[in-house]
Amino acid sequence: MECSLDKNKKRCTCTYEPCDKKGRCCECVSYHLKMNEIPGCFFSKEGEATYDRSIRRFIRDKG
Repeated sequence: MECSLDKNKKRCTCTYEPCDKKGRCCECVSYHLKMNEIPGCFFSKEGEATYDRSIRRFIRDKG
């Protein structure tokens, strides 16, 4: 599977601007899982805006 950086960046919902993984979904998911976190794009708009990427916050966001 080929990664389309431009296409991914256009639909990326993460608002953390200094992120060097924006549009690089594989790197982003891998990074957050290694940190026991969930990537921002999995959250609702309101949940993403908290910048709390914890699994606990994700469950509250989706509950």
